[in-house]
Amino acid sequence: MMERSLAYDRAITIFSPEGRLYQVEYALEAVRRGKTAIGIKAANGAVIGVHKEATSPLMDLDQIQKIYVVDKHIGCAIAGLHADARVLVDFARVQSQINFITYGEPIDVEVLTKKVCDLKQNYTQVGGIRPFGVSLLIAGVDSQGPQIFTTDPSGSYWSWRATAIGYNSEAAREYLAKNYKPTMKLMPAAVKLCIDTLRQVVEEKLDEEAMEISIVDTDKREFTQLTKDEIRSVLV
Repeated sequence: MMERSLAYDRAITIFSPEGRLYQVEYALEAVRRGKTAIGIKAANGAVIGVHKEATSPLMDLDQIQKIYVVDKHIGCAIAGLHADARVLVDFARVQSQINFITYGEPIDVEVLTKKVCDLKQNYTQVGGIRPFGVSLLIAGVDSQGPQIFTTDPSGSYWSWRATAIGYNSEAAREYLAKNYKPTMKLMPAAVKLCIDTLRQVVEEKLDEEAMEISIVDTDKREFTQLTKDEIRSVLV
């Protein structure tokens, strides 16, 4: 009986009697232990923010990257394993360029999210590999307006008005549910809510050095990172 239970635990292709894939659940736990990332859709754009923490006082926080530019109009934040995230971000960048070369237009945010999730799902059904231990919080602007999506290691994805992934994400979503307004503008309201949410759920003092904030608006449709001075102006 013990050997059978271990088989469910070790093999990605075997369902348990309860219909669970344990390796996928372990990957989800890696995401839950990752640093908090917040995504908010405003009336005129979207913002994502992440908490950065050095594991040693000798580390340079400026070189810790948790938000990536995928295409001119799309970016993503990560929670989970950085190495896995790099592979997915590179894949997403290639898919964005393939779409532009093929159709002559920027890729829709949901189309890109589906492609990333198709790859993730493939890694839940083949022996000898493991699921990606990372979730992506994808933000962008396309023909449908501002978009926020999250992906998880199973290959599932969801669209959000505001959400959080990583450590203490449930508490962050509760705070967002109480304070989010669909009519809020990107600057400064949505950015301020993003920072306030991080402050609520991270168990340490946060300043502009310990967070990374990026925005994309409906006018320029360019995914850009806020400078420390810009973050500091919202913190005041």
